[in-house]
Amino acid sequence: MAVATLAGLGVAVLVTREGNTPPSSPPQHAAAGWDGAASSAPPTPSPSGSKRSTAKAAAKSASPQLTVKKAGEIFDRYQHGMSSAQAGMDEDAIGKQEQGLAMEMTKASISTARMEGTKVASGMWPNTRVWVPRHIDGLADWFVAVSYEPEVARISDVMTKTGSGWRLVASAADARANAAELPAIATDSAGYAVSLPENASGLVGTPRQIVRAHLASLEKAQPDQRFAQGAWTSEAALFWQREREQLVQAGWGLTLSYEPEGAIHTLQTSDGGALIWYAARSAETRTARRLGAKVSLKGSAAVRTSRKAFGRWVSATYGRMYVAYVPPAGSTDPVRVLGEWSEVLETDGA
Repeated sequence: MAVATLAGLGVAVLVTREGNTPPSSPPQHAAAGWDGAASSAPPTPSPSGSKRSTAKAAAKSASPQLTVKKAGEIFDRYQHGMSSAQAGMDEDAIGKQEQGLAMEMTKASISTARMEGTKVASGMWPNTRVWVPRHIDGLADWFVAVSYEPEVARISDVMTKTGSGWRLVASAADARANAAELPAIATDSAGYAVSLPENASGLVGTPRQIVRAHLASLEKAQPDQRFAQGAWTSEAALFWQREREQLVQAGWGLTLSYEPEGAIHTLQTSDGGALIWYAARSAETRTARRLGAKVSLKGSAAVRTSRKAFGRWVSATYGRMYVAYVPPAGSTDPVRVLGEWSEVLETDGA
Protein backbone atom coordinates (compact mmCIF):
# COMPACT_ATOMS: atom_id res chain seq x y z
CA MET A 1 0.00 0.00 0.00
CA ALA A 2 1.36 3.43 -0.92
CA VAL A 3 1.05 4.67 2.66
CA ALA A 4 4.02 2.44 3.45
CA THR A 5 6.44 4.30 1.20
CA LEU A 6 6.23 7.28 -1.09
CA ALA A 7 9.67 6.90 -2.63
CA GLY A 8 10.54 7.90 -6.19
CA LEU A 9 13.33 6.07 -7.97
CA GLY A 10 14.67 4.97 -4.60
CA VAL A 11 18.04 3.75 -5.82
CA ALA A 12 21.10 5.58 -7.05
CA VAL A 13 24.69 4.61 -7.76
CA LEU A 14 27.67 5.87 -5.84
CA VAL A 15 30.82 5.45 -7.92
CA THR A 16 34.04 5.39 -5.88
CA ARG A 17 37.70 5.38 -6.96
CA GLU A 18 38.36 1.91 -7.26
CA GLY A 19 -8.76 6.62 -32.19
CA ASN A 20 -12.71 6.79 -31.71
CA THR A 21 -14.68 8.35 -28.82
CA PRO A 22 -14.89 5.88 -25.93
CA PRO A 23 -18.33 4.60 -24.99
CA SER A 24 -20.39 6.92 -22.80
CA SER A 25 -21.86 3.98 -20.91
CA PRO A 26 -20.25 0.81 -19.52
CA PRO A 27 -19.42 -1.76 -22.23
CA GLN A 28 -22.03 -4.48 -22.53
CA HIS A 29 -20.03 -6.93 -24.65
CA ALA A 30 -17.51 -8.07 -22.08
CA ALA A 31 -19.07 -11.48 -21.49
CA ALA A 32 -16.92 -12.71 -24.37
CA GLY A 33 -13.81 -10.87 -23.19
CA TRP A 34 -12.55 -7.45 -24.21
CA ASP A 35 -11.08 -8.64 -27.50
CA GLY A 36 -13.78 -11.14 -28.42
CA ALA A 37 -17.17 -10.92 -30.04
CA ALA A 38 -20.25 -11.96 -28.10
CA SER A 39 -22.21 -14.82 -29.61
CA SER A 40 -25.48 -13.86 -31.29
CA ALA A 41 -26.94 -17.35 -30.95
CA PRO A 42 -30.13 -17.43 -28.84
CA PRO A 43 -30.04 -19.38 -25.58
CA THR A 44 -31.23 -22.98 -25.78
CA PRO A 45 -34.53 -23.38 -23.90
CA SER A 46 -34.71 -25.87 -21.07
CA PRO A 47 -36.45 -29.16 -21.88
CA SER A 48 -39.38 -28.25 -19.70
CA GLY A 49 -39.75 -24.82 -21.25
CA SER A 50 -40.70 -23.58 -17.83
CA LYS A 51 -40.57 -19.81 -17.44
CA ARG A 52 -40.20 -20.29 -13.70
CA SER A 53 -37.09 -22.49 -14.06
CA THR A 54 -35.63 -20.04 -16.58
CA ALA A 55 -36.20 -17.16 -14.19
CA LYS A 56 -34.60 -19.09 -11.34
CA ALA A 57 -31.56 -19.91 -13.49
CA ALA A 58 -31.20 -16.26 -14.49
CA ALA A 59 -31.46 -15.11 -10.89
CA LYS A 60 -28.89 -17.68 -9.81
CA SER A 61 -26.37 -16.69 -12.51
CA ALA A 62 -26.82 -12.95 -12.06
CA SER A 63 -24.11 -11.24 -10.01
CA PRO A 64 -25.23 -8.40 -7.75
CA GLN A 65 -23.89 -4.95 -8.56
CA LEU A 66 -21.40 -3.71 -5.98
CA THR A 67 -22.71 -0.47 -4.50
CA VAL A 68 -20.64 2.59 -3.65
CA LYS A 69 -21.65 2.20 -0.01
CA LYS A 70 -20.52 -1.43 0.08
CA ALA A 71 -17.23 -0.53 -1.63
CA GLY A 72 -16.62 2.10 1.02
CA GLU A 73 -17.17 -0.48 3.76
CA ILE A 74 -14.80 -2.92 2.02
CA PHE A 75 -12.08 -0.28 1.78
CA ASP A 76 -12.57 0.75 5.38
CA ARG A 77 -11.99 -2.85 6.48
CA TYR A 78 -8.94 -3.02 4.26
CA GLN A 79 -7.47 0.12 5.80
CA HIS A 80 -8.02 -1.19 9.33
CA GLY A 81 -6.50 -4.55 8.43
CA MET A 82 -3.49 -3.02 6.70
CA SER A 83 -2.86 -0.52 9.47
CA SER A 84 -2.82 -3.33 12.03
CA ALA A 85 -0.56 -5.52 9.88
CA GLN A 86 1.90 -2.70 9.22
CA ALA A 87 1.98 -1.53 12.83
CA GLY A 88 2.75 -5.12 13.89
CA MET A 89 5.24 -5.65 11.02
CA ASP A 90 3.21 -8.79 10.26
CA GLU A 91 4.16 -9.98 6.77
CA ASP A 92 1.85 -13.02 6.98
CA ALA A 93 -1.18 -10.78 7.55
CA ILE A 94 -0.48 -8.83 4.33
CA GLY A 95 -1.71 -11.74 2.22
CA LYS A 96 -5.17 -11.29 3.71
CA GLN A 97 -5.27 -7.70 2.46
CA GLU A 98 -3.29 -7.57 -0.79
CA GLN A 99 -2.48 -9.75 -3.78
CA GLY A 100 0.17 -10.12 -6.46
CA LEU A 101 2.86 -7.52 -6.90
CA ALA A 102 1.21 -5.19 -4.36
CA MET A 103 1.55 -7.88 -1.69
CA GLU A 104 5.20 -8.47 -2.66
CA MET A 105 5.93 -4.75 -2.41
CA THR A 106 4.35 -4.29 1.01
CA LYS A 107 6.10 -7.37 2.39
CA ALA A 108 9.37 -6.08 0.94
CA SER A 109 8.90 -2.73 2.67
CA ILE A 110 8.51 -4.55 5.99
CA SER A 111 11.63 -6.63 5.33
CA THR A 112 13.61 -3.50 4.49
CA ALA A 113 12.40 -1.70 7.60
CA ARG A 114 13.25 -4.70 9.76
CA MET A 115 16.80 -4.79 8.36
CA GLU A 116 17.15 -1.07 8.99
CA GLY A 117 15.75 -1.33 12.51
CA THR A 118 12.80 0.95 11.77
CA LYS A 119 9.02 0.64 11.38
CA VAL A 120 6.92 1.01 8.25
CA ALA A 121 4.32 3.76 8.20
CA SER A 122 0.82 2.78 9.25
CA GLY A 123 -2.50 4.49 9.75
CA MET A 124 -5.73 5.45 8.01
CA TRP A 125 -6.06 7.88 5.13
CA PRO A 126 -9.00 10.27 5.69
CA ASN A 127 -11.45 11.79 3.19
CA THR A 128 -11.60 8.70 0.99
CA ARG A 129 -13.95 8.56 -2.01
CA VAL A 130 -14.67 5.46 -4.06
CA TRP A 131 -15.59 4.96 -7.73
CA VAL A 132 -17.25 1.68 -8.68
CA PRO A 133 -17.49 0.39 -12.27
CA ARG A 134 -20.52 -1.67 -13.20
CA HIS A 135 -20.28 -5.44 -12.96
CA ILE A 136 -19.25 -7.13 -16.21
CA ASP A 137 -19.93 -10.84 -16.58
CA GLY A 138 -16.75 -12.86 -16.82
CA LEU A 139 -14.53 -10.20 -15.24
CA ALA A 140 -13.64 -9.61 -11.60
CA ASP A 141 -15.36 -6.71 -9.87
CA TRP A 142 -13.09 -3.85 -8.84
CA PHE A 143 -13.17 -0.27 -7.62
CA VAL A 144 -10.90 2.69 -6.97
CA ALA A 145 -10.50 4.49 -3.64
CA VAL A 146 -8.90 7.95 -3.62
CA SER A 147 -7.69 9.80 -0.54
CA TYR A 148 -6.64 13.41 -1.03
CA GLU A 149 -5.14 15.71 1.58
CA PRO A 150 -4.12 19.09 0.04
CA GLU A 151 -0.39 19.81 0.52
CA VAL A 152 0.07 16.34 2.07
CA ALA A 153 -0.58 13.56 -0.45
CA ARG A 154 -2.97 11.97 -2.91
CA ILE A 155 -3.29 8.19 -2.74
CA SER A 156 -5.29 6.08 -5.18
CA ASP A 157 -5.86 2.37 -4.54
CA VAL A 158 -7.37 -0.33 -6.76
CA MET A 159 -9.29 -3.11 -5.00
CA THR A 160 -10.27 -6.32 -6.80
CA LYS A 161 -12.57 -9.16 -5.83
CA THR A 162 -10.69 -12.47 -5.72
CA GLY A 163 -11.56 -16.03 -4.80
CA SER A 164 -10.28 -15.28 -1.31
CA GLY A 165 -12.10 -11.98 -0.92
CA TRP A 166 -11.30 -8.35 -1.69
CA ARG A 167 -7.61 -7.49 -2.14
CA LEU A 168 -5.61 -4.41 -3.05
CA VAL A 169 -3.81 -4.99 -6.37
CA ALA A 170 -2.53 -1.52 -7.30
CA SER A 171 -1.71 1.77 -5.67
CA ALA A 172 -0.01 5.04 -6.58
CA ALA A 173 0.77 8.20 -4.63
CA ASP A 174 1.86 11.77 -5.12
CA ALA A 175 3.32 13.15 -1.89
CA ARG A 176 4.56 16.43 -3.34
CA ALA A 177 3.25 19.62 -1.75
CA ASN A 178 1.60 20.65 -5.03
CA ALA A 179 -0.17 17.33 -5.64
CA ALA A 180 -3.55 18.06 -7.21
CA GLU A 181 -6.74 16.04 -7.29
CA LEU A 182 -7.12 13.50 -10.07
CA PRO A 183 -9.07 14.55 -13.17
CA ALA A 184 -12.83 14.13 -12.72
CA ILE A 185 -13.96 10.53 -13.23
CA ALA A 186 -17.00 10.01 -15.47
CA THR A 187 -20.10 8.38 -14.02
CA ASP A 188 -23.33 7.17 -15.59
CA SER A 189 -26.86 8.22 -14.59
CA ALA A 190 -26.78 5.85 -11.60
CA GLY A 191 -23.44 7.15 -10.32
CA TYR A 192 -21.29 4.24 -11.48
CA ALA A 193 -17.87 4.80 -13.03
CA VAL A 194 -17.27 3.93 -16.66
CA SER A 195 -14.58 1.25 -17.06
CA LEU A 196 -12.69 0.80 -20.33
CA PRO A 197 -10.74 -2.17 -21.74
CA GLU A 198 -6.96 -2.23 -22.23
CA ASN A 199 -7.43 -1.79 -25.98
CA ALA A 200 -9.98 1.06 -25.71
CA SER A 201 -10.05 3.47 -28.63
CA GLY A 202 -11.07 7.11 -28.40
CA LEU A 203 -7.87 8.08 -26.58
CA VAL A 204 -4.52 9.42 -27.81
CA GLY A 205 -3.37 5.83 -27.36
CA THR A 206 -4.93 2.68 -26.00
CA PRO A 207 -4.19 2.06 -22.30
CA ARG A 208 -1.96 -0.87 -23.31
CA GLN A 209 -0.01 1.33 -25.76
CA ILE A 210 0.44 4.09 -23.17
CA VAL A 211 1.76 1.65 -20.56
CA ARG A 212 4.27 0.12 -22.95
CA ALA A 213 5.42 3.55 -24.17
CA HIS A 214 5.99 4.80 -20.64
CA LEU A 215 7.94 1.72 -19.58
CA ALA A 216 9.95 1.73 -22.83
CA SER A 217 10.97 5.34 -22.16
CA LEU A 218 12.31 4.38 -18.73
CA GLU A 219 14.02 1.24 -20.00
CA LYS A 220 15.74 3.14 -22.83
CA ALA A 221 16.48 6.12 -20.56
CA GLN A 222 14.99 8.37 -23.25
CA PRO A 223 12.22 10.93 -22.51
CA ASP A 224 9.11 10.40 -24.64
CA GLN A 225 7.63 13.66 -25.93
CA ARG A 226 4.13 12.17 -25.74
CA PHE A 227 4.40 12.37 -21.95
CA ALA A 228 4.41 15.51 -19.83
CA GLN A 229 7.71 16.24 -18.15
CA GLY A 230 7.84 15.14 -14.53
CA ALA A 231 9.38 13.02 -11.79
CA TRP A 232 8.10 9.72 -13.20
CA THR A 233 8.72 10.42 -16.89
CA SER A 234 11.42 12.76 -18.24
CA GLU A 235 13.23 13.24 -14.92
CA ALA A 236 13.45 9.49 -14.36
CA ALA A 237 14.77 8.91 -17.89
CA LEU A 238 17.38 11.66 -17.49
CA PHE A 239 18.38 10.22 -14.11
CA TRP A 240 19.26 6.94 -15.78
CA GLN A 241 21.16 8.76 -18.52
CA ARG A 242 23.37 10.45 -15.93
CA GLU A 243 23.87 7.21 -14.01
CA ARG A 244 24.93 5.40 -17.18
CA GLU A 245 27.39 8.18 -18.09
CA GLN A 246 28.99 8.08 -14.63
CA LEU A 247 29.23 4.31 -14.70
CA VAL A 248 30.83 4.28 -18.15
CA GLN A 249 33.45 6.77 -16.97
CA ALA A 250 34.21 4.46 -14.04
CA GLY A 251 34.42 1.38 -16.24
CA TRP A 252 30.95 -0.02 -15.56
CA GLY A 253 27.87 -0.76 -17.65
CA LEU A 254 24.17 -0.41 -16.83
CA THR A 255 21.32 -2.58 -18.09
CA LEU A 256 17.68 -1.61 -17.41
CA SER A 257 14.51 -3.65 -17.79
CA TYR A 258 10.89 -2.57 -17.20
CA GLU A 259 8.32 -5.31 -17.74
CA PRO A 260 4.55 -4.67 -17.34
CA GLU A 261 2.86 -6.89 -14.78
CA GLY A 262 -0.79 -7.54 -14.01
CA ALA A 263 -3.94 -5.97 -15.40
CA ILE A 264 -4.40 -2.37 -16.49
CA HIS A 265 -7.38 -0.82 -14.71
CA THR A 266 -8.99 2.05 -16.62
CA LEU A 267 -11.75 4.54 -15.81
CA GLN A 268 -13.09 7.11 -18.23
CA THR A 269 -12.78 10.76 -17.22
CA SER A 270 -15.44 13.41 -17.68
CA ASP A 271 -13.60 14.96 -20.64
CA GLY A 272 -13.52 11.68 -22.60
CA GLY A 273 -9.99 10.79 -21.52
CA ALA A 274 -9.05 8.07 -19.05
CA LEU A 275 -7.20 7.33 -15.84
CA ILE A 276 -5.12 4.15 -15.91
CA TRP A 277 -3.51 2.21 -13.07
CA TYR A 278 -0.72 -0.19 -14.02
CA ALA A 279 2.34 -1.97 -12.62
CA ALA A 280 5.80 -3.09 -13.68
CA ARG A 281 8.71 -5.11 -12.39
CA SER A 282 11.99 -3.34 -13.10
CA ALA A 283 15.55 -4.62 -12.88
CA GLU A 284 18.77 -2.60 -12.80
CA THR A 285 22.03 -4.44 -13.32
CA ARG A 286 25.43 -2.78 -13.09
CA THR A 287 28.39 -4.77 -14.42
CA ALA A 288 32.10 -3.93 -14.13
CA ARG A 289 33.89 -3.70 -17.48
CA ARG A 290 37.30 -3.26 -15.91
CA LEU A 291 38.75 -3.84 -12.47
CA GLY A 292 39.13 -0.94 -10.10
CA ALA A 293 36.11 1.15 -9.22
CA LYS A 294 33.39 -0.17 -6.95
CA VAL A 295 29.74 0.76 -6.73
CA SER A 296 27.26 0.79 -3.88
CA LEU A 297 23.54 1.41 -3.90
CA LYS A 298 21.56 4.01 -2.01
CA GLY A 299 18.18 4.18 -0.32
CA SER A 300 16.27 0.98 0.34
CA ALA A 301 18.55 -0.95 -2.01
CA ALA A 302 21.56 -0.04 0.15
CA VAL A 303 19.76 -1.41 3.19
CA ARG A 304 18.99 -4.65 1.37
CA THR A 305 22.70 -5.03 0.39
CA SER A 306 23.91 -4.18 3.91
CA ARG A 307 25.50 -1.06 2.38
CA LYS A 308 28.22 -3.10 0.69
CA ALA A 309 30.38 -1.91 -2.20
CA PHE A 310 30.62 -4.25 -5.20
CA GLY A 311 33.50 -4.73 -7.60
CA ARG A 312 32.06 -7.12 -10.21
CA TRP A 313 28.29 -6.66 -10.49
CA VAL A 314 25.20 -5.64 -8.53
CA SER A 315 21.50 -5.76 -9.33
CA ALA A 316 18.28 -4.49 -7.81
CA THR A 317 14.73 -5.53 -8.68
CA TYR A 318 11.82 -3.21 -7.96
CA GLY A 319 8.05 -3.33 -8.01
CA ARG A 320 6.62 -0.14 -9.48
CA MET A 321 3.04 1.08 -9.83
CA TYR A 322 1.68 4.16 -11.57
CA VAL A 323 -1.47 6.13 -12.26
CA ALA A 324 -1.64 8.20 -15.45
CA TYR A 325 -4.10 10.44 -17.26
CA VAL A 326 -4.59 9.73 -20.97
CA PRO A 327 -6.24 12.56 -23.01
CA PRO A 328 -9.05 11.86 -25.47
CA ALA A 329 -8.29 11.31 -29.16
CA GLY A 330 -7.63 14.55 -31.02
CA SER A 331 -6.20 16.29 -27.97
CA THR A 332 -2.77 17.90 -28.19
CA ASP A 333 -2.25 17.54 -24.43
CA PRO A 334 0.42 15.09 -23.28
CA VAL A 335 -0.13 11.99 -21.18
CA ARG A 336 0.48 12.82 -17.51
CA VAL A 337 1.84 10.30 -15.01
CA LEU A 338 0.27 11.42 -11.73
CA GLY A 339 1.68 9.11 -9.09
CA GLU A 340 3.93 6.17 -8.29
CA TRP A 341 4.56 3.50 -5.68
CA SER A 342 8.01 1.95 -5.68
CA GLU A 343 9.61 -0.74 -3.50
CA VAL A 344 12.88 -2.67 -3.79
CA LEU A 345 12.04 -6.38 -3.90
CA GLU A 346 15.48 -7.97 -3.93
CA THR A 347 19.16 -7.25 -4.49
CA ASP A 348 22.26 -9.28 -5.26
CA GLY A 349 25.85 -8.67 -6.21
CA ALA A 350 29.50 -9.62 -5.96
